[in-house]
Amino acid sequence: MSDGATTVLMRKAYARWAPIYDLVYDKLTEPAARAAVNAAVACGPKVLEAGVGTGLSLGYYPRHAEVYGVDLSEDMLRRAQDKVEKKGLSHVKSLQVMDVTHLGFPDESFDAVTAQFIITLVPEPETALDEFMRVLKPGGEIVLANHWGQPSGPIAALEELASPVAKAIGWSSAFKAARVEDWARRTGRMEVVELRTLFPVGFFKLMRIRKQA
Repeated sequence: MSDGATTVLMRKAYARWAPIYDLVYDKLTEPAARAAVNAAVACGPKVLEAGVGTGLSLGYYPRHAEVYGVDLSEDMLRRAQDKVEKKGLSHVKSLQVMDVTHLGFPDESFDAVTAQFIITLVPEPETALDEFMRVLKPGGEIVLANHWGQPSGPIAALEELASPVAKAIGWSSAFKAARVEDWARRTGRMEVVELRTLFPVGFFKLMRIRKQA
């Protein structure tokens, strides 16, 4: 399937998910999203949130932040914009329809780039990571919050059994954290500085990848 066809299918899927996304994801993902936001803002105020979705995490940022959100789905972004307006989230500077593999921002624009629960869904995750690296300032960090499959052991076996269900809600156990670690090593410019488990019971993990200054 071509990239264009994949993008069209993803847009249609997100349009179907948009009305119920908050109900399904909000409480389950909140601790991991807050951890990602805190890690991103610790790098500096100007943050790109890639795959901002319905804007569930936009209210977690402090007022001094400058947040730019992008997403492939217009339906998701409309709901994010509603949150910004209703809650008076003045720290959100823009929300734009944009493919994370083709970001329309200049090089070295952001103190941090965060992507929450999307990197395993992107058809070309390494291309997206390349773009995150490009728009990131030296010394800044890519902050990923995601479910990654266990590399081995009994939990990995259980994940394999549950794989069809996990894939249906966007969490692929076939995608391991090692894939991102391998990408970071290949760049020669990025270093994984943290990989830690998060609530619930380690299902989500936070990964911080720093760009050499």
